[in-house]
Amino acid sequence: MVFNSGMSNADRHALITKAVTDAGEATVQQLAELTGASDMTIRRDLDTLAAQGVLERVRGGARSLLLRGEEPPFALRAHEAVDIKRRIAAQVCALIADGESVVLDSGTTCLEVARLLRERPVTVMPLSLQAIQLFGATPRPAALVVPGGRPRAAEGALTGPLTLASLAALRFDTAVMGCCGLTAADGLTAYDLDDAAVKKASITSARRTLVATDGSKLGRTAFAHVAPATRLDTLVTDTTAPTGEITALENAGTTVTTV
Repeated sequence: MVFNSGMSNADRHALITKAVTDAGEATVQQLAELTGASDMTIRRDLDTLAAQGVLERVRGGARSLLLRGEEPPFALRAHEAVDIKRRIAAQVCALIADGESVVLDSGTTCLEVARLLRERPVTVMPLSLQAIQLFGATPRPAALVVPGGRPRAAEGALTGPLTLASLAALRFDTAVMGCCGLTAADGLTAYDLDDAAVKKASITSARRTLVATDGSKLGRTAFAHVAPATRLDTLVTDTTAPTGEITALENAGTTVTTV
């Protein structure tokens, strides 16, 4: 049991999210005991997290959305492995030269890449509303190209024929891709068919492909196929990635860097 009345809102929200996700559900009383906060504070926290799509509010507590077998929501993933994602993003940016043109995938790791690239003299076409807002709020040196498309609910990822047309009309030096799953056998995969189509078109439009993902995605295969491992030039991941999968990817021709 943890009592910490001085815990920040962000830390408390992260602890609540983890507790609900790990257990599948939790009551207000259980979360109050865990965080040292009052029942009233926990109820407000749960309302806030439910509005963000992190969990589902139920009578007396909350339930994890992951019980439905759905893709983990963006708001939940944004709180996970933040330090790792920032290290991966820094390494990805180190592989991109000034003056390059970059198509930047959606997702939480690629959003960390966006935070760094906006300070660089590069041309970037982001594929999520969150990254577009980041670049739009920052003056030069980064040059922003905005694609068409329709954002996926809660994700902000741009999909559809207008996004595909934007990608088909351009050629990039580098595609920076996230993923939902990656194995040497099944390649790069995604949960959503429309998202997979955009990822595939991004890879096709670029001279090289850098994959940015934490180790939890390796060894996992999602529903929709994007590209074989042989099509991926470089993977930047962290030391939690399974070594057997890293070796298999290297044997397939992918350069792997761990941070």
